[in-house]
Amino acid sequence: MVVIDETTFAVGQRHEVVIADLAFGGEGVGRLGEFVVFVPFVIPGETVEIELLEVKKRFGRARLVRVIHASKERVDPQCRYFGDCGGCQYQHIDYSAQLRFKQKQITDLFERIGGFKTTAIDPVVPCPAPYGYRNRIMIRTQWNKHKQGLEIGFVRTENKWVVDIEECKIAEPTLNEEIKYVRAHPPHKGGLKVVLRIPPAGWVVPKDSFFQNNFHLLPQLVEGVRRSVKAGGVRHLIDVYCGVGFFALELADIVDRFVGVELDRLAINAARQNALSRGVTNGEFVDGDAQLLLPRLLEKFPAAQSAVILDPPRVGCPPESIELLRRVRPAQIIYVSCHPATLARDLKLLCEGGLYELSRLTPYDMFPQTQHVECVADLRFNPDAVFVCENNTAVDCLSVTRV
Repeated sequence: MVVIDETTFAVGQRHEVVIADLAFGGEGVGRLGEFVVFVPFVIPGETVEIELLEVKKRFGRARLVRVIHASKERVDPQCRYFGDCGGCQYQHIDYSAQLRFKQKQITDLFERIGGFKTTAIDPVVPCPAPYGYRNRIMIRTQWNKHKQGLEIGFVRTENKWVVDIEECKIAEPTLNEEIKYVRAHPPHKGGLKVVLRIPPAGWVVPKDSFFQNNFHLLPQLVEGVRRSVKAGGVRHLIDVYCGVGFFALELADIVDRFVGVELDRLAINAARQNALSRGVTNGEFVDGDAQLLLPRLLEKFPAAQSAVILDPPRVGCPPESIELLRRVRPAQIIYVSCHPATLARDLKLLCEGGLYELSRLTPYDMFPQTQHVECVADLRFNPDAVFVCENNTAVDCLSVTRV
């Protein structure tokens, strides 16, 4: 491979480049010889003029100057702030094409990071509302000394400054009305954040606790998880990172017993209230660090009759939790993630040596117009795998070798 010295290209240079791919994260990928360039707001197949903003030895980043030959899948963005505001990456792409690109990104990641067969990956489930779907947004404020006033909006694409906005096209209409109120009654100083949220009907959700941000696709997401758990034939459910009890309570009627764990104490109190309002009595919610409590929770139910739901933060599961799951070996693991790369990494560890098999991966487009996508992975324990541990006691073995 030819290594381009960083002096070959320089910041500020302009070049014409053909976009070959769309990388995970939303940037287009082009090449100047062997030198790779990442460019936002482009589409594979397009010829564009770019200006280099950052130059490394093997790659650089650039801004789009103009589109020379446009893709037939290029559309006009609905939002006037698109390109300045950092919230969306794909408004310039036809929605059906967005789904196709996300599908390719997911399959590429799972092949490259996890070594998984793409036949286990479903097409991306589309959102019935590609715009106007977000039920929660965070408005940021920043003092602009030049105009002697507050900027009220979202962080910009290219830096951490705030772009002043009057509306958000991917937010629910109700939230756009609330944006108007915030602008009419601004905070007394910059640097503050204002969270705007539409409470989900029938659920108690504290102000800062997690809940899925897309009501429009949520029924399909729940049904997908429900279908997987029913197909697994388990009797018990452990919902890790359970939040306000959403998955545990939605699935309570198809298992004998369940337990949910969550570090957010306000969310756990809400989960108990949500269970009470639904008359659900076949489970419990425990507050605390999932990593510390998981060993005790896994002892509550027989592993061969239990499913574990993992819905961790974007960084994924701690290695200690993955090792514990490999030791205890529940019959099924349902892993819900909004970050396909960390998901592929964690699934590779869980499936190492054939201990678990990826039965199905279903992506849900909970975040249209953006780089993000929610995935639900269904892992099944492989009883035919034979393992040998160094001390010949599988229950204590952290690393296993297939024979």
